[in-house]
Amino acid sequence: MIFTSFFKALSQIGDRRFQRVLLIGVGLTLALLVAAYALFLGLIQVLVGDTSTLPFIGEVTWLNDLLGWSSFLLMMVLSAFLMVPVASAITSMFLDEVAQAVEDRHYSGLGEARKVPLGEAFRDTVNFLGVLIGANLVALIAYVIFTPFALFIFWGLNGYLLGMEYFQLAAMRRIGRARAREMRRKNRLTIWAAGTLMAMPLSLPLVNLVIPILGAATFTHIYHAIAARSGPAPSG
Repeated sequence: MIFTSFFKALSQIGDRRFQRVLLIGVGLTLALLVAAYALFLGLIQVLVGDTSTLPFIGEVTWLNDLLGWSSFLLMMVLSAFLMVPVASAITSMFLDEVAQAVEDRHYSGLGEARKVPLGEAFRDTVNFLGVLIGANLVALIAYVIFTPFALFIFWGLNGYLLGMEYFQLAAMRRIGRARAREMRRKNRLTIWAAGTLMAMPLSLPLVNLVIPILGAATFTHIYHAIAARSGPAPSG
């Protein structure tokens, strides 16, 4: 089921609706990271000022520049870990369009899906973003302590989070939030395994930016496969 769903999603990657959501998600993510860095630089300026006084040295003017360059390097390191989680969370606001594109092509006999209100989608995105960033920041400690297993921890953690979120997004369009959560619990191992398949390419630059789209499409197929196995699902 997992690999069949994945290859079906991969075959549709050139869909214009997929590409539109990708551009929106990546664009908003880059804007958010730049804004966060600008805010951090402004905070350094306020706290340090143009000049600082160091013990035994006296007044210096280079400390602000040093902190600025250090913060830039820190932001580059953090963005390598946070770019995909942030892009995934932001893109999740627009994944209804991806799921609809999948259903239009492969499940055209279905009725109209439930539209998730913008406010509800924004709330879910903020919650998902908080969980993703928090979990990945905490995982940085685990990466240092268990360095030989860092990649597997990354795959397992993000596979679990992405799988649970994307399945929920795909399922609740058809059966509502409560029933989607129940179905997710009953199939958590399948969903985690599929999420881990999505998480593995997260280690590859550029390729990882496509994962939110590919993941949403894959889990739309997985939802319909599970629903078909469990019996017909309601269409609204």
